[in-house]
Parts: sequence; structure tokens; C-alpha cells
Amino acid sequence: MMAFFPARIFLFIAVCLLCRIDDGLAQRSNSAFRVIAFYTAKNDKAHISFVHEANRWFSKMAATHQFTYDSTANWANMNAGFLTTYDVVLFLDTRPEEPAQREAFRQYMEKGGGWMGFHFSAFALTPSTYPQNWDWYHNEFLGSGTYKSNTWRPTSAVLRVETSKHPATKGLPKTFTSAPNEWYRWTNDLRANPDIDILVAIDSTSFPLGTGPKPHEIWNSGYYPVVWTNRKYNMIYLNMGHNDIDYEGKTNRELSSTFASEIQDKLIINSLLWLGRRKK
Repeated sequence: MMAFFPARIFLFIAVCLLCRIDDGLAQRSNSAFRVIAFYTAKNDKAHISFVHEANRWFSKMAATHQFTYDSTANWANMNAGFLTTYDVVLFLDTRPEEPAQREAFRQYMEKGGGWMGFHFSAFALTPSTYPQNWDWYHNEFLGSGTYKSNTWRPTSAVLRVETSKHPATKGLPKTFTSAPNEWYRWTNDLRANPDIDILVAIDSTSFPLGTGPKPHEIWNSGYYPVVWTNRKYNMIYLNMGHNDIDYEGKTNRELSSTFASEIQDKLIINSLLWLGRRKK
């Protein structure tokens, strides 16, 4: 026999359900932020490999950590109207080249926007396809200056956390092993810049780092920052982002993954969540 309930009971149940839905939407609104990744993915096979891997990984992380993730290869989107709809901008492999795009990015950052850059996004070498022709970005914003040299071939390194109290390095061990990478060094000494906080550097137990074959591609000593922030901006740079590729065998097969180190992955997602929540 069918049971009948008074109308007021149905009304009470409906109100409760609506309250739960509204509460869930409010929590999502408070925690979510929007990320846009810019990339080129046309030149080096290792950088192209990283870009595709990063887009897959960040899309997965977005579902887990309640942020939205979009990506674009159209650098014309680097304009004020487009950027204002996002809380954090990622440079996966390159940088904007047009003056109007560069100015839009500078203004976005000076107004409190968030930025995370990987590996080649900080590259600048004169003469090259990417010369040092943007002083604000390379000297003021990143602080690193121009590219000076790199290790070869891509290898893992033991990395040392320099600033354990920063949200990006929270919960990380003092040292950890990275995924394979081609490591860069720069013309500027970041330790001399009072605005720069070096978060992670190469630990001395990594030496010799690199396999050559050229002697200068193997580092035997020195201080090499690989993750840092500039306190004047809501930003973080990570030197990771170059997968190992089978160049010698001419197959271009991927031999490594940037997102293969659990601790390094934690560093990356910690960094992004810090940028997004700080912006909000």
C-alpha cells in the first residue's frame, strides 16, 4: 500500500536538499581558481614531449584539487581581456614575443596575477631564436638574466630544499631525487638578489651531473638554483621540463617523464595551489 506524506514534509526535504546543493557550490566557488597554460610546442622534441605530458597531468590535477585548467598555443590570447578571466598563467615552454603581448603580461603580473614557468620559458641567449631582448622579464621578473650553459644528457639530480617554510616546499624532505632533466645555469647570481627566494637547488651529492659527451656538459661543482620566487610578484619558476628523448637512435621515443617523481610532483602542485589561493 502506498504511503502518503503531508506536503510540509516534502517541502522540508526539498529545502534541505537545496541547502546542501548551495553549500557545495559555495565551497567550490571559494576553493576553485582558473589556470591558463600557454605553449608553443614546435621546436625541440623534448619540450614538445613535456608540453603534452604537462597538459595531461594538470588536467588530472584540476579534477583532484578543484581548479579549472585550460591551455592554448595562441599567444594572441595574451591580452588584458583574456587574462583577466584567469588567476594563474603557466608558460610551459616559451614566452610571448610580441610587444603588446609582453606588455599585457607585465601588467597582469603587476596587478597581482599568478605565474608559473617551466624550463625553457626562462631561456634567453643572444644570438638565438630567443635572444635576451626583454629586460623586465629576464632581469627584473625572473632575475636570472640570460642562459649560460646546461648539463647533457638529461639526468636525474639530487635536489636540496633551501627554504622549507615556503608553501611550495611544505612537506618535502630536505633532499629528494628529481625526474630526469636538462639543467640550466644563468648569468646572474640569484643569491645576490634581495627579492629572490631560492626554494630548491642542486645538492652537491649530484656531482658529477650530466654524462656529456662534451666536458662542459658535465657539472662537477658549483651552486645551481632550480626553483625560485620573486617576492615582488606572485610567481614561481621551476627549471624542470625537458624529457629525455632517443635522439641518437633517431626514433624520438620518450625515454623519461617529468612527472615521474612523486616528491617533485608534490612540489609542482604545492606551487600551483599556493599561486591560485594567494591570487584568490
